[in-house]
Amino acid sequence: MLQFMKNKILIPLLVVGALAAFFSFKYVRAGARTSQQRRALVIETVLKTIQAGHYSARPIDDTFSARVYRSMVTAFDGEKLYFTTADIEKVRKYEFLIDDQVKVGSTEFFDTLEAIYLRRMNASEKIFESILKTPFSFNTDEWLQLTPEKNEYAKDEQDQTERWRKYLKYRTLAKFVDLKTEQEKKKENKDSVDVKMKTDEELEVQARQEILKSNQRDIKRLRKAKDEDRFTFYVNKLTETEDPHTSYFPPVDKSAFDEKMSGSFVGIGARLNQSDDKTTVASIITGSPSWKQGELKAGDEIMKVAQGDKEPVDISGYELDDVVKLIRGEKGTEVRLTVKGADGAVKVIPIKRGVVEIEETFAKSAIIKSKDGPIGFIYLPEFYADFNHTSGRTCSKDVAIEVQKLMDAGVKGIILDLRYNGGGSLGDVVDMAGIFLGKGPVVQVRSSHSSPSVLRSRGVDTPLYSGPLAVMVNQSSASASEILAAVLQDHKRAIIVGSTTFGKGTVQKMVSLDDMIDPMTRLNLMNDTAGGASGSIGALKLTMEKFYRVNGGSTQLKGVRPHIDMPDPYDGYDDEELGERHNKSALAWDEIPPVDYKPTNSIPNLPQVVAMSESRIKANPTFGLITENAKTIRKKRDDNRVSLNEKQFRKEQEEINATSKKIDSLQKNAAQLEMANAPADMAKINVDSTSIAKNQEWLKALGKDIYIAETVNVINDIRKSDMKMTLGKEKR
Repeated sequence: MLQFMKNKILIPLLVVGALAAFFSFKYVRAGARTSQQRRALVIETVLKTIQAGHYSARPIDDTFSARVYRSMVTAFDGEKLYFTTADIEKVRKYEFLIDDQVKVGSTEFFDTLEAIYLRRMNASEKIFESILKTPFSFNTDEWLQLTPEKNEYAKDEQDQTERWRKYLKYRTLAKFVDLKTEQEKKKENKDSVDVKMKTDEELEVQARQEILKSNQRDIKRLRKAKDEDRFTFYVNKLTETEDPHTSYFPPVDKSAFDEKMSGSFVGIGARLNQSDDKTTVASIITGSPSWKQGELKAGDEIMKVAQGDKEPVDISGYELDDVVKLIRGEKGTEVRLTVKGADGAVKVIPIKRGVVEIEETFAKSAIIKSKDGPIGFIYLPEFYADFNHTSGRTCSKDVAIEVQKLMDAGVKGIILDLRYNGGGSLGDVVDMAGIFLGKGPVVQVRSSHSSPSVLRSRGVDTPLYSGPLAVMVNQSSASASEILAAVLQDHKRAIIVGSTTFGKGTVQKMVSLDDMIDPMTRLNLMNDTAGGASGSIGALKLTMEKFYRVNGGSTQLKGVRPHIDMPDPYDGYDDEELGERHNKSALAWDEIPPVDYKPTNSIPNLPQVVAMSESRIKANPTFGLITENAKTIRKKRDDNRVSLNEKQFRKEQEEINATSKKIDSLQKNAAQLEMANAPADMAKINVDSTSIAKNQEWLKALGKDIYIAETVNVINDIRKSDMKMTLGKEKR
């Protein structure tokens, strides 16, 4: 998601202000004192906000209704295990009525569908428990179709039970084969001669028991899901008809979103696990209040939580999210945890809450020791920014710090890794471009009712770094990642390697829905505890603008095509999850006039560099197998039938795994990159054994990455030419 910092651009704020003025006199109610009235208020406010402020609002009509209907039915029962034909007939009458209902604040369709779902979910427990009492035979010739679109809904409850039987047999067979394969490996291990080998019958019983426990856990989790969570899900199905990125956030989710964007939160810094109603500490975050206090350890079971010297709360049976809420709190306040250690000893541990930084969120760098000299590597998982604190960390400043570290270490080129980076702060991507370009145009932004505005990088005229630069992207690089890759490509400043990016070219703004309701309604909400959100109805992440490259083209749908295409291991998977271009509600591609800018021409030997890389990729057996594997996955996805016969199932699995095993073998035996840390980072890394181990694992993983290895070759190819950097200024 892209958000604007207040000093970056004024248009979204003006629109938000206009929306608030538009709604300020619209809601004069006696009070939203019931859950149903609150829900009606949420839906009404969300949809009117969309209609008034969305970049390209679609009408709320029968087409809207049909989209919501199909989306909800699929979401509640995508595998077609729960609903019968009769169930679908009961809700089909709403297919073209949802638009009429939401206009008057009615949730009749949602209520009806939810009731059917809950009834079927509860009934499914008896079905799978009964089926899993009887042993399965894996010698018969049966097949299961795993592509839901190719299946009809069950005709009746008998047909539904048979569908469950095949589904459970498939899951049990998969577990049975896993257990059997694991046992066969132990048998081959010379050190395991004393291990008791189980018969096929015993393994089948074990497999069924494990699948039973798994299903029981799933049912338990679904039952614990709150009504308001399912309602939020429904509201988001309404918003998704406009575009994939307009979303409703109830108050608690808005807080979680802010934390994710900033990479920090106020708490104690302990990662928690939950199993069999026990909450345990999975790990302690280095530098956090728990780490500084020193008593809480990984493996400790948390039994009670107290706020300072108040009475402790026994958390047995609490959901993990609820435990986290008890432990979180205001900075400087104390939480007291009653814990049981690995030795069984019980003690109370007092910890003062503080700011916890999630290091995995932040940019970090390493040095690759290539034969032609050291190459810098910067990993940026997201474009983070702390919008609530002016002194908070931002990715543009952090990347500048990492670039300087690498330059001080004498690197001959830099690789910026934006793979799997889904985006983030627009202001920071604009500033980050300046690190490599100096002052100049970075991106154009246009709302539906105004001319495009050009956002320019700030700072000095000359860039911080002007040496060889490569940017790594893939299908999951989106939004802000695409802006940076595009501007560096258009300015001919960097070579882009990987696969075509996601294709998200829209800008969102977080709009407070509380600002859209009149003061009387807001006052009534302050005393309303329905839905557990006193005084607030949440926020809307609203698509209000589109961004465009400096060359005038949009990244929407088309994404950014790299100079050098590398085989993507996810090419065979579901396109809807990996690209905007396949989402039916996505906004269209278009283009606007280009900005007057002058390319840097930093890579004069670009055609030769591309040709040499393509030749290496074509000759690389690992890349060849990745391409072959993607083709196999695509073919399997088109007709995903699986055999429920053990021999046939094993044969299919061996065929699927054969290519993956070859890839693993080639990568294992391939020459590894030699990785190191920048000298400036060593003090922070050596702070404790956990940080040292995590750093070593990271460097080891980088060293095995064939995509990074080829990008190193690309950087060295660029360096082999006589690079005369002509970093031009924009025309005026």
